[in-house]
Amino acid sequence: MKRYWNVLLLLLPLFAAANKPDGAAIASANKQATAAGMEVLAAGGNAFDAAVAVSAALSVVEPESSGLGGGGFFLLYRNDGNAVFIDAREKAPLGATHDMFLNADGSADRDKSVNGGLAAGIPGLPAGLVLVSEKYGRVPLDVALKPAIALAEKGFLWSEKNAAMIGWRTEKLAASKPAAKLFLPGGKAPVVGARIRNPDIARVLRALGRSGNQSFYDGPFAKRLVDGVRAAGGIWSLDDLRQYRAVEREPLRFDYRGQEIITAPPPSSGGIALVALFNILSGYDLPTLQRVPQVHLMVEAMRRVYRDRAVYLGDPDFVELPMEMLSSPHYAAGLRASIRTDKATPSAMLPGVTLANEGTDTSHFSIIDAEGNIAAVTQSVNLPFGNALMVEGTGFMLNNEMDDFSVKPGVPNAFGLIGEDANAIEPGKRPLSSMTPTILVGKERIAALGAPGGSRIITQVFLGLSAILDGSSAIEVVTRPRFHHQFEPDQISVEPGALNESEQRELETRGFKVSPAERPWGNMQLVIWNLDDGSVEAASDPRWKNVGAGSTSEGSIYR
Repeated sequence: MKRYWNVLLLLLPLFAAANKPDGAAIASANKQATAAGMEVLAAGGNAFDAAVAVSAALSVVEPESSGLGGGGFFLLYRNDGNAVFIDAREKAPLGATHDMFLNADGSADRDKSVNGGLAAGIPGLPAGLVLVSEKYGRVPLDVALKPAIALAEKGFLWSEKNAAMIGWRTEKLAASKPAAKLFLPGGKAPVVGARIRNPDIARVLRALGRSGNQSFYDGPFAKRLVDGVRAAGGIWSLDDLRQYRAVEREPLRFDYRGQEIITAPPPSSGGIALVALFNILSGYDLPTLQRVPQVHLMVEAMRRVYRDRAVYLGDPDFVELPMEMLSSPHYAAGLRASIRTDKATPSAMLPGVTLANEGTDTSHFSIIDAEGNIAAVTQSVNLPFGNALMVEGTGFMLNNEMDDFSVKPGVPNAFGLIGEDANAIEPGKRPLSSMTPTILVGKERIAALGAPGGSRIITQVFLGLSAILDGSSAIEVVTRPRFHHQFEPDQISVEPGALNESEQRELETRGFKVSPAERPWGNMQLVIWNLDDGSVEAASDPRWKNVGAGSTSEGSIYR
């Protein structure tokens, strides 16, 4: 049987290439960015050109979530079955040190790792856009960037999400004069529906389209960035920018229930976590189980996978990672053997992590073009509006991804994630990420998905994949309430509607601590290509109403 499935998986890309979608589909966290991608497809671009267009547009219209001052991961799948992972993750400055965020008494200084110049890693997104366009796109880079430039020059509409997120960072943004001038005119945040013009970022995008990496990472603009960051207490140098490269990596590819999942390799922790989750759960017949036993097993798998994330994972260019072990079915079988089906395993009983008492505002989008090329892209500045610093004349926020390093073993980051020395700060190193852009190449459907949510990204993608495999429609997948466990804190976070009162009580009697969330989380963006009839679906998470959009070339929209 296994040999049969392996042969089938080899044939699936050929089948997909011969049976093209009826149209294109794009789902992103902002309807203005979705429209930008559709515009570039209409101009003759492919899915990868559209990915550049959507990414750049999000840099304009979602400054709280991602942008040119941050980084991202591009998972690209061509219609011939080949896939590549573009790592445009930020890097630590060359002047970074292991203990740079520790006080004299050894305690962690969280303010320095989150706010201001010291918190910013070297941005990677501009280099990622250039690499994707030049190597995989069909139209020139300046054509792919044209819709984003128009949004910046003519103005984009301030959304409910923009308005909600700026409330978290108003005080810090007010301390950065360029940011305050753009996003706090007159000392107040714009009202929903206001038109915001950003000519500075338009100039940066025009220069990128004209001169590529040179315009951003060298010359006068690079000096402007370095001077601005150093004036705010940072340690950037011109060498940091000149030496930055977005790199191509082999994506992780694995089989579950006879279908292939293609996902992010390190420095993402998400892909290997998905491999381990599905390996552990392959020992159970999950679809036949009642809700509580099913959640019980999923949570126990999550607990063990997040424990391994903390112990083993980091930048593969700096740390030798035990990928063969973590992806081994035999290792998963050992983890599965430690799971009791009737009782919770306290996280404190799992060894190997130094315990002590990651960004919610990432952005994801997914694209399928009419030729069957696919892009799943997740990008971020980490916390809302990054480090709250904008350098004069740039028009974009800088990231605070330095907080995604393990500042000190066992000390949690902004999302409660803990880590060991594998993710310690080193000069030129990329911090571990939870971003998990993923593509499913199934027997009946091909799908691309991902989500923001910091530490909750991995479990969102896992639950989304599980729902797709069970036959749910795109809109059903992104709408379904979620639950999450990340080893520490030792609790199941539960969205409203994910569990009823009876199910919560039964889980509690099994020893789980159930923590109902006050509000939902995530912002999943999903596209599906149905292979039987060629139809495509696009769905944008409804948790942010009237902001994102899933659109197909036939005009269908799911909000």
